[in-house]
Amino acid sequence: MLARLLATSALVIAMPAVAQTANPFAKPSTLPYQAPDFRQIKDGDYLPAFEQGMKQQRAEIAAITANRAAPTFDNTIGAMEKSGRMLDRVSSVFFALSQANTNDTLQAVETEITPKLTAHGDAIALDPKLFARIKTLYDKRATLKLSVEQAQLLKVTYQRFVDAGAQLSAADQVKLRALNTQISTLQTAFQQKLLAGTKAGALVVDDVKKLDGLGADGIAAAAKAAADRGLAGKWLLPLQNTTQQPALASLTDRATRQALFEKSWTRSEQGDANDTRATIASLAQFRAQKAKLLGYPTYADYSLTDQMAETSTAAKAFLTQFAPALAAKQREEAAEIQARIKATGGTFELKPWDWDFYSEQVRKAKYDLDGDALKPYFEINKVLTDGVFYAATELYGITFKERKDLPVYDADMRVFEVSEANGTSIGVMYFDYWKRDNKSGGAWMSNFVGQSKLLGTKPVIYNVANFTKPAAGSPALISFDDVTTMFHEFGHALHGLFADQVYPTLSGSNTARDFVEFPSQFNEHWALDPKVLSHYAVNYKTGAAMPQALVDKIKSTRSFNQGYSTGEAQEAAALDLAWHSLPADAPKQDVDAFEAKTLAGMGLQTQYVPPRYRTSYFSHIWGGGYAAGYYAYAWTQMLDHDAFAWFTAHGGLTRANGQRFRDLILSRGHTLDYGPMFKAFYGKDPDVGPMAEYLGLTGK
Repeated sequence: MLARLLATSALVIAMPAVAQTANPFAKPSTLPYQAPDFRQIKDGDYLPAFEQGMKQQRAEIAAITANRAAPTFDNTIGAMEKSGRMLDRVSSVFFALSQANTNDTLQAVETEITPKLTAHGDAIALDPKLFARIKTLYDKRATLKLSVEQAQLLKVTYQRFVDAGAQLSAADQVKLRALNTQISTLQTAFQQKLLAGTKAGALVVDDVKKLDGLGADGIAAAAKAAADRGLAGKWLLPLQNTTQQPALASLTDRATRQALFEKSWTRSEQGDANDTRATIASLAQFRAQKAKLLGYPTYADYSLTDQMAETSTAAKAFLTQFAPALAAKQREEAAEIQARIKATGGTFELKPWDWDFYSEQVRKAKYDLDGDALKPYFEINKVLTDGVFYAATELYGITFKERKDLPVYDADMRVFEVSEANGTSIGVMYFDYWKRDNKSGGAWMSNFVGQSKLLGTKPVIYNVANFTKPAAGSPALISFDDVTTMFHEFGHALHGLFADQVYPTLSGSNTARDFVEFPSQFNEHWALDPKVLSHYAVNYKTGAAMPQALVDKIKSTRSFNQGYSTGEAQEAAALDLAWHSLPADAPKQDVDAFEAKTLAGMGLQTQYVPPRYRTSYFSHIWGGGYAAGYYAYAWTQMLDHDAFAWFTAHGGLTRANGQRFRDLILSRGHTLDYGPMFKAFYGKDPDVGPMAEYLGLTGK
């Protein structure tokens, strides 16, 4: 629980008082696995539960510090791990819904409770009596005869207290508390502005001819989206969280493409109440000031101390090594697209809103592959059960049984119980796949209930995505990118499901940012494994398997457009590190100017390839816990390709290989340091070779 409090970026509305006995968070849920009872939880329950949960944890921490017995692991570290149970229950559910199913009430709760939770976390992290007990144990750790997991937990706890300011003077701790409150308040403001700005940024179209190329299902979905907002007789294209939008690959009208791109590009830069730039500029300053107060030159240096990369220098060096190869590949791809524009009668210069449309034509011309031709083979429910689940069964022996008795917060969700091959239950999985206006963009995994042998809990996990829901009566067909997202997020879920820890702080996916994406990106590889693909990729009408020729085309295009897709991610990572490498004495930045200068210095073709996230809507770093850590996606891509190379060299998709990966990676949580943990599986330190080869960046 302490790890959650110390890492929390945003947590909450004055609500009528509710009798504590009536609050559904007062005790663990009576449902199987302590799953949340969404039938009982009301919006008015959250604030009282937060207040009572904080009160309870304050009393629990006070009992630890008042204990006259000498500090022991159990009466200090173990007792801390047991504290805050009610607060954990309400936080886990509230922040799940505030991201995936929010409303005005929840947003108001979030605004009110954020500074309170920040202050609560500070009160624990800056408690001198508590830190004295922790330091006493840490200083004599070699004599305590701790288990491997206990020794790691003591080390992690001590370092987190130090990084939270436990060793600062009283005066500096006052400054730190103020900075933390300002930061958390701004993070919440950013998230809410961006959600509103993204909704407002949707493109409204009044002539269906402007949607030519979108297809009947896409047009029907756009009509429904407009009708849902009271725009009868119009069509609406909502924005996803990234710069590029799915419809840009198929819209034939160039003016519509440009309008959609510009809506995306400027979604939170309209100079209105949803403009995020002033919030960001202040947030960057406060983070830099916090880092200086804690003894670090920049926030990036502060943030990376507990990561696998360890330093901002290492993270930057990792990114820049690909820049020359990426720039060359981008120039090559841009030339191909410009040639395609000319070949089809176009006389204009390539712009970002043209890239996806014409790159898809280049793909079709080079590989005879039409993305729309793939969709009939990817019906979402079959992908889930016969693809995602099937691969997990083949690798790890686990099975899935749908549970329709467990309540959900949205009617479209599905719930499954997960069991070992011998029938022993592991946990529960929830799936919330369709985009809604009250859902934040992107895709993610988290826990409603975390695994812990100390607490006697098994994992209750959810996957969330933002796929476009089909119109009523239409099949639920998705793109191969969506298929990959499903495998990706379920890789995170496996990390949580296979957790086998005593202590919650080290359990499951509670790992560093540049390690946590490793299991998820690794799991993507199984989407194209021949045995797995043939099991789920069947035509939804005829039941016929995807033709091998089409499979071969998918595989042959794996390095296609990597100059763009890898480049846009690298640009976003560079923006992140640049913002968080500002020193504390740097002036408040002009967001647009700072962004332009940073991108210009990368040596990439940013006039064609914009960053995957612009500063103004980069929710990962301003509200999602990835500050100075977006490079982690590329770093863990290196790890996942290394691991898959090991699998390929040892027989691929087998139970033995899956069990080894589960035993050495997926079940370990943060009980070991990341470098030794990875090396134990891979046999050596990570290297970029397999990743560069896969992406076609070897220069060959």
